[in-house]
Amino acid sequence: MGKLQEFEITFDKNKVVYSPGESITGAVTIKVAQSLPCKAIKVNCHGFCGITNKVNDTAWMMEEQYFNSTVSVADKGTLKQGEHTFPFKFLIPATAPTSFEGNYGKIIYRVRSFIDTPRFAKNYSTEKAFYLLSLLNLNKVADIWGTSSSAVTQQFTYMLVKTGTVVLKAQTDMKGYTPGQIIQVTTNIHNQSGKSTGTMVASLMQRVTYEMKRPTHDVKAVVEVEGGVVKSGKEVEWKEQIIVPPLPQSSLVGCELIKIEYYVKVSLKSPDVMLTLPIHIGNVSLDKTLHPSRNADAASPAVAEETPASAFDTTPTPTPRPAPKPAPRPTPRSRVSSHHSPSAPPAEFRQGVEGGAPVNDSFSSKRQSQLVSPNAFSYAPGLFFPQNQQPTAPGAVSGGVSGSTGASAPYPPESAPGLVATPLILPPDYGTSSYPQEAPPSYDESCNT
Repeated sequence: MGKLQEFEITFDKNKVVYSPGESITGAVTIKVAQSLPCKAIKVNCHGFCGITNKVNDTAWMMEEQYFNSTVSVADKGTLKQGEHTFPFKFLIPATAPTSFEGNYGKIIYRVRSFIDTPRFAKNYSTEKAFYLLSLLNLNKVADIWGTSSSAVTQQFTYMLVKTGTVVLKAQTDMKGYTPGQIIQVTTNIHNQSGKSTGTMVASLMQRVTYEMKRPTHDVKAVVEVEGGVVKSGKEVEWKEQIIVPPLPQSSLVGCELIKIEYYVKVSLKSPDVMLTLPIHIGNVSLDKTLHPSRNADAASPAVAEETPASAFDTTPTPTPRPAPKPAPRPTPRSRVSSHHSPSAPPAEFRQGVEGGAPVNDSFSSKRQSQLVSPNAFSYAPGLFFPQNQQPTAPGAVSGGVSGSTGASAPYPPESAPGLVATPLILPPDYGTSSYPQEAPPSYDESCNT
């Protein structure tokens, strides 16, 4: 090696992994066999990213620099025979991204040292790389909670003949993992065709994108597991586990030239159907205690329909209504019959108006399905029963008249404004009837029944 016997860079405590914002300290050791004239001894700390479109090529097509600092540890003079040590210290910017090495690009950090010698003399240099790790806390990643799921339906074609479809559904138990954790993959395959499928495959995929004028995508399977087949007409649930190996983190914050993504790919070899489940890989695992509370979702079920105030209002509101048409009187049977049909329904019931609406409509029709009278399913259609019947007010029509067939009065009696309206039954006017009517049976004839 001539005059120079040793030229080496060392870091304090032999540390090789640093964090953004941290200081890197070390020393340059030079050992010469005889005096060596020099113009200067310099130390440089450099961090940059370079990408290319050729595999393992260092002739970068595009570069991105993060920092480049140089200090002079010795001025012009002569290095005497023996060993010399020159300490150095650099501050790493807090915005520097994590180190990375890929097929089409790298993020590199290194410390270099130079010995500038006089003209026509040999220059000496050395370098040592270090690694930068910017921790990715998965708890701070947006939309990280929950599961990653997907579904796809594919037509199954055999010998150019469509034989049915295959429905493929899959999900992971989480969206974020750290190296060493296990990805729980649950897959459901429903083979609705007449032929068995190919084997099932679940793969942990890495896709690295190098952002150039024409982006280069480097996709590879990091881990791959294989399952069985699904016979015709069968539905199978397949559960598999994938251990996450040591991998670069998903996000290279601060780097604009390289993008890293991870996803789980679930596929069938026949028919050609697949789906992807995006996930994140970081350095700080998910903390379940930081999971957003689900009480907000549980505390907001479907709001029940509000019951109108009128449903509980016992004070009637005299809203004008058109007078209902008189209900037709049933055709009486022959008088020679041993039995006579009554000319009116029982006194405890009231005849309904046309259309089937209750006489007492204090309950809104919107809530009617939930507040049906217990007697609503008895007797013939058209007979409805008052829900809030009150004692007969003074001055009301006597009970003998209430047994006659007729129309209910549309207004409550004015003498009792504080009581619920009881329908008044008026006798029919046979003189103004638009069709022939027979006289009602006499009192003696009614009693014979």
